[in-house]
Amino acid sequence: MAAELRYALAADAVLVLHALFILFAALGGLLAAWRRWLAALHVPSLAWAAWIELSGGICPLTPLENHFRRLAGRDAYETGFVEQYLLPLVYPPGLTPAVQVVLASLLLATNLAVYAWVLRRWRR
Repeated sequence: MAAELRYALAADAVLVLHALFILFAALGGLLAAWRRWLAALHVPSLAWAAWIELSGGICPLTPLENHFRRLAGRDAYETGFVEQYLLPLVYPPGLTPAVQVVLASLLLATNLAVYAWVLRRWRR
């Protein structure tokens, strides 16, 4: 297998991992209703995702994916994962700090509601 292909596959694997992490951060509270121990993994993931959004930071998976894309001879992207892949699906181009606060707020509010439901379920 050529080195470029291996690097391209590595970049795609990081992309998939990144998408799965975001999905887990957004909806992992629902898994905690199924298995309590998953809350111990989800809550730190949720905190990290909210912190990245609120701070305007870049998740370390984005530079890693870009590194593999460059090694594969492909173009990297200058924005973060959310801006590159998710926002074009939901929002028009142009991520602003205000939009990031809204995204983080939705993330936290949704998960607070889910955990309220999960806690009621655990008490039964």
